[in-house]
Amino acid sequence: MYSLLTPGREVRARAAVLDGRVFSLARPHRHDVLMAAIGLLGGLVLWALGLHIQGERAFVAPWVSLLPLAVVSVLELVRRTAPQPALVIGTLALVADQFTVGNLATVLMFTDLMYAAVLYGKPSAARRIPVTTFLITIGITVGFLAWFRNPQALLIGVVTGMVSFLPALTGVSVRNHRDAAETARLHAEQTALLAEMDRAQAVTAERTRMARELHDMVANHLSAIAIHSTAALSIDDPGTSREALGVIRENSVDGLAEMRRLIGLLRTGGGALEPAASPTLASLDALVEQTRTSAAPSGLTCAFEDTREEREPLAAPVELAAYRIIQESLTNALKHAAPGPVAVRLGQSGRLLTVEVSSVLGDRPGPRAPGSGAGLVGMRERVALLGGAIEAGPSATGGGTKIWRVRAELPVEEGVSRT
Repeated sequence: MYSLLTPGREVRARAAVLDGRVFSLARPHRHDVLMAAIGLLGGLVLWALGLHIQGERAFVAPWVSLLPLAVVSVLELVRRTAPQPALVIGTLALVADQFTVGNLATVLMFTDLMYAAVLYGKPSAARRIPVTTFLITIGITVGFLAWFRNPQALLIGVVTGMVSFLPALTGVSVRNHRDAAETARLHAEQTALLAEMDRAQAVTAERTRMARELHDMVANHLSAIAIHSTAALSIDDPGTSREALGVIRENSVDGLAEMRRLIGLLRTGGGALEPAASPTLASLDALVEQTRTSAAPSGLTCAFEDTREEREPLAAPVELAAYRIIQESLTNALKHAAPGPVAVRLGQSGRLLTVEVSSVLGDRPGPRAPGSGAGLVGMRERVALLGGAIEAGPSATGGGTKIWRVRAELPVEEGVSRT
């Protein structure tokens, strides 16, 4: 529809016209202008040729039939923007045309006004007009049968139905198809929007997973490197420096291997982030031993206790989550714990795997590695994904010593939530 409105307002105007509302700035559609011109020209040709649909009227000149023709021609211009007023005025023009010699073009354009009123009018009008025209058709048929008492009166009812009820019924059919197509289009747009939202959420979740995995794999090695490099720089002792450099080399090689493994996963781009080579609970002894070596200069002693009666392999995500929680807890102890014992306990009660890591809470002398808090967030995310529970925070022992304890309970089967 051509409009004097801005592009954004024109779209709203077009949508509102479909609901039967009128805009004073809206210009007639080019198809409506074309139909009005053809209808008027065709009516004039029929009148000039003397082709009338009714006999001569004694008290009305033939040219009077041009007045209803002109009225319905003008109404064709607003068949979209003002369908219901156009139908009302067109009905009056058609009734007036019955008192003249009549013009076929007037009748045909009226049927188009009836069709447009149903198609472009309000939903309530689209439901009401077909019923009304049907009742009018029945009423006129019965009335003329009773008046003429001749079966030929049925032809009047047929013509009435063709002029009023049939165009209305056609408009209902077209409108229903149009509404169905619009509904399908909106459904397709909503489906595409939901798919895009799912894709964005999947990308965000994958990035979070990669960040968590990168942090858990590398933070332990980098923390040991930071502590021992600081010690090597601050203590002027060849033996200590050599020992620190050895630990630094070991952790840098292990960290580089972990980084290469993650980069390899990202390059392949397929599968989960936890391949078959991912760490398991069977690797905890090596992890604790590595931490014990790295933590010795800081006065930390590491101990590992596994109280499980059955040590059968568990689901890969469960074992990986338990390993990463212990790894991150040991890394935090290496960064922040005061000199003293660091205890790692692993147990199983029913369908729950229990992981607990405790260390002395307090200040300590010597170098310390900075922390960002991302480790605790990563642990909570891993536990939440498995439907488990985790507690991390300070607590007091019987002797008054404060400790930092991390305790997690993980379902031993995937998809089984903690109860």
